Amino acid sequence: MTRFFPLLLALPLLAVSPETQIRQVLEDQAAAWNRGDIRGYMEGYAKSSETTFVGTTITKGHAEVMARYLKRYPTRAEMGTLGFSGLDIRILGPDYASVIGQFHLDRPADAGGKASGIFTLLFRKTSEGWRIILDHTS
Repeated sequence: MTRFFPLLLALPLLAVSPETQIRQVLEDQAAAWNRGDIRGYMEGYAKSSETTFVGTTITKGHAEVMARYLKRYPTRAEMGTLGFSGLDIRILGPDYASVIGQFHLDRPADAGGKASGIFTLLFRKTSEGWRIILDHTS
């Protein structure tokens, strides 16, 4: 029986729910943002030419979305401190989920001041884990 003990310890790791995994992606994104790491923040997005960000315009492609963030938030002060709240995660199937929530940016007044808004994300389960394939932020 003792030779099966390591397997029993590993079972809870395999049972992590999609919701928990998606929350972790968002927590990792906020942590990367808050240390000024836009490239780390972008790890939450699928590395695909189909990855789409919808804001005042539509930006398609992982590299293009990253370029948008780098241009829009060129300094650490303009990035501010990011937080998420009101997350509503819905599993849509074995490989898809949606998230609705709010973002909050705390920044100095001379760097844009506080900002907040609502977002809808579509996640797809990829070989790298759950990743955002569509981000609609207003």
